[in-house]
This record gives sequence, structure tokens and C-alpha cells, in this order.
Amino acid sequence: MAMSVTPAAHRIAGRALAWLYDHRERGALPAGTTVELADPDSVYKPLGETALAASLVLREAVAGSTELRLARELLDFSWKQLGGGAMLHERLLRYPMMSDPLETYGHFTRCGYRHEALDRLLTHTTSLRSVRATEMLPNRRLAVANAARLGGFDGGARAVDRDALIRACWLGAVPEPWLVDWMTGYNMTHTVFHATDWGRIPSALPADISAYLADWLPVWTDIWAEIGQWDLMGELMIVGCSLPDPLCDPADWERLAALQHDDGLMPRDAEPVSTDPAERFAAHHHTTVVAAVAGTLAVSRTLGAHT
Repeated sequence: MAMSVTPAAHRIAGRALAWLYDHRERGALPAGTTVELADPDSVYKPLGETALAASLVLREAVAGSTELRLARELLDFSWKQLGGGAMLHERLLRYPMMSDPLETYGHFTRCGYRHEALDRLLTHTTSLRSVRATEMLPNRRLAVANAARLGGFDGGARAVDRDALIRACWLGAVPEPWLVDWMTGYNMTHTVFHATDWGRIPSALPADISAYLADWLPVWTDIWAEIGQWDLMGELMIVGCSLPDPLCDPADWERLAALQHDDGLMPRDAEPVSTDPAERFAAHHHTTVVAAVAGTLAVSRTLGAHT
């Protein structure tokens, strides 16, 4: 497996990371951005996703020296855009019930970035019954729990039953696999991402769920590849890398490598890719992040370097 998967995965991750680095300024916060963030998905979420990819490259430490440097510089760039954590602190002060400051902060705490005032505020807000009882999808609750674990905000009364959180998700029911749809597929992948901290602790998945995924991931991957939904296909491949016995089909990785553009962009779907630079970034940034993460985890797992 390592001989055939690793080169393709390494190539995909390296090119995707280079594309994220080369286009990082397109993910910068627009001038005059405030903590209200009326459209956070367009000006705030991309920074967090870039930081996620960079933090996982650094965590796994299986990339070359150039890629590790680019990852560190991307993380530094994203942290600077957020005022070294000050913007997250101010946003949480204004909106203490929102989870995105904690979730975004988690990508940075993974690699040692801290903001003292934000740490104090999160220590307080994560202890509040009102904040802990905020209504959200079960896989979102797992995301918050994982971010709290990364930041060290999950002790004492704030501790959660992660097994119960997993079982509350669609995947936790080990459901009829033929009923999965597009949105449920995304929810399922994120259940695995947050339960395992993006592949760091595969053992966090109950044995019956791991066995279920081992049976059905290849089927789902083929389905979404056939209909040209490359983004979800890539996320399913991340799930495969997050299992106790990783699923890394060489054919899947060669297929993903063939889809990647020469500049490193990974297309979202089978629709034509715009030649307009701004539209290319807006439409395909997320999938390129997925490619960087998937390739990084595949290299780590196939080389046995997973920690």
C-alpha cells in the first residue's frame, strides 16, 4: 500500500499546500472587517480552513522541509490576520454563545499559538451551562468538544461523553448505508473528523462504526466520484485515513491526483473551472484544503508515521 499510495498522496498534498500559500492573500480579511462578520463563510471560514490544513501538515511532520516551512508561514499569516488571537477574543466577548472563536482557535493551539486573554475567556465561557447547552447538530457538538480538548478547556465539569456524542450522530446509529445523501455524507465525514481529531486518534471510533465504514466507504467514494463531486470524495478519503486500519485505495489516489490542476488547485466538482482568479479561489479553496489534508494523512498512515 505504501509504495503505490504514498507518492500520489505526497504529490497531491504538496501541490495543494503550495496553491494555498501562493493564494493566501485572497483569503485575507477585507479592510474594515469587524467581529460582526456578516458573512463569516466568505471572509473568516477560509482563514480557519487554511490554518487547519497547515496545522495538520505540521502535526504529522511527514512533509519535506519546503512544505513544513510553507505550512508554518501559512499558520503565521492566518494568526496575524486574526490579530494574534485578538479578533477571536473580541468576537467571543461580543457573542459568547457562538462556537466559531473556540473552533478556529483550536487549529492554532494544535501548534502552540496562544492568546492569554482568550484563554481566560474560554475557560469561563466553556464552563457556562448556557454555552454547553447551545442547540446544534450532533456532529457540530463533536467539533466544539474536539476544539475544547485541543485548547485544554475540557476538564472537570466541562468534560463530555464523546461516545454518547458519536452515537447521537447519524453515523452512530450504523444506519442503512444506501440512504446516505449529499448533506448526510458531509455530516458523516465531520463526525469522524472531530471524533478522531482528524485522524490523530482512530481508536476513538467504536469498533462497530469502524467496521461499518470499512465496508461502505469504498462504495460511497465510488458513487461520489462517478457523479463528479470531488470535494465530498476527498472528504471520504480523509475518513479512510482516520480508521484504525486505514483505507487507502491506490486507484482512488491516482484518480484524485489526475483531477488536480498543475498549479495545485483541486476542483470542487465536474463543472468547468473559471479562469477568473477570484472565482477560482472562492469556489475551490475548500476542496484544495481537503486535498492538502487528505494527502498529508495518507502519507502519514501509509508510512506508519501516525502518532
